[in-house]
Amino acid sequence: MRKRHAVLDELQRDPYPLYARARRTPGLTYVPALDAWLVSRDADIREVLLRPQDFSSAQALRPDVRPSPAALAVLGGGFAPRPTVVSTDGPAHRRHRAPLNSGLSAARVAALAPYVTQQADALAEAFADALAEHGRADLMTHYARVLPGAVIGRLLGLDPADVPAAVHGSYSAERLLFRPVPEAEQVTAAQDVLALQHLLDRYARDRRARPRDDLITALVTALAPDSGLGPGPRGLTEDQRCELVANLQNLLIAGHLTTTALIGTTLLHLLRHRDQWELLCARPELIPTAVEEAARYDSAVQGFRRTTTRPVTLAGTELPAGATLFVAYGSANRDPARHRDPDAFDITRPPPRTRHLAFGHGPHGCPGSRLARVQLHATLSALTRLLPDLRPVDDRPVPMRPTLIHRSPEELLLTR
Repeated sequence: MRKRHAVLDELQRDPYPLYARARRTPGLTYVPALDAWLVSRDADIREVLLRPQDFSSAQALRPDVRPSPAALAVLGGGFAPRPTVVSTDGPAHRRHRAPLNSGLSAARVAALAPYVTQQADALAEAFADALAEHGRADLMTHYARVLPGAVIGRLLGLDPADVPAAVHGSYSAERLLFRPVPEAEQVTAAQDVLALQHLLDRYARDRRARPRDDLITALVTALAPDSGLGPGPRGLTEDQRCELVANLQNLLIAGHLTTTALIGTTLLHLLRHRDQWELLCARPELIPTAVEEAARYDSAVQGFRRTTTRPVTLAGTELPAGATLFVAYGSANRDPARHRDPDAFDITRPPPRTRHLAFGHGPHGCPGSRLARVQLHATLSALTRLLPDLRPVDDRPVPMRPTLIHRSPEELLLTR
């Protein structure tokens, strides 16, 4: 088990060599560290994503690591897991997806954009102050992990005072389910997750009693229609509370960890490719194409799992019912059959944006992609304007977080 974790750690920190080998190999490649068949080519991935009846999302987020009995005991004091928009298909998926489509519509995101810009500008100025005071600062700590939390908190309707705890609990959930850590750390992480669940449950119950114009209210209304004062606190049954907590937790994590990762990798690659950064500073009209290129080049969500519902043949490989696949968006985005010179980072690469799979494809395409793009656009606009001389502290490789769910730098130390 320890050896598997070491192999998985290495693979997750840099999956691109494996992707390239898999794309050159006929059929699918079985990867023991992932315990899954790797779907690496763009065309095959699009086929899987458009056939949910054959490739189920039920285990899309199956943990890489099973928590210890002690951690599971802590989690047992919380809310039982329930399917979410990520782990359902067909009518169930549409039911979970509908309030997200409405709450993350173009009009809603446009209304939120001034707040995003305001926050991005303020954080960029604070980051400039930190650089002036200390000579160096970590972009991940001072900026990338702050902006998306504030934005998703605003969208959901969280009190700003509760956002840091919500962000902390989200990272603890990721660490508990996707990183092999000692049992004592698992227990601490499980306690953080439990606290997050109870926080979200309080908000769900409050919105049942006092609806507002926010996404928590929209989810409560859609997933737990009010039929009068039913059993349970403030008209929510225990099953409804479990479903709401699961979906709110999923939305919170998806709403800020992925955008944090995208901000981090975008700045990493722009600053490592100095000519691209200088070009962007000189030509801010390139920001939209820079956003798309950054998302393509090093996707925050590298992929999700799918499970075959019946015997199928994919890319010439025969798969039985119940086979697990890892559908690698990050590999599709480096597929030379789809992208010319795919390993080059080029912010002048022409659209259309639909050519990459950084935000998924088909029924499970990311409903928050507009909001992620707005945040990255605001970030690049603020930093190129305020800090055109921004640069890495040194030329040493930047370690990446060992996960395929929210790929980002562990830290990104910058200077001027």
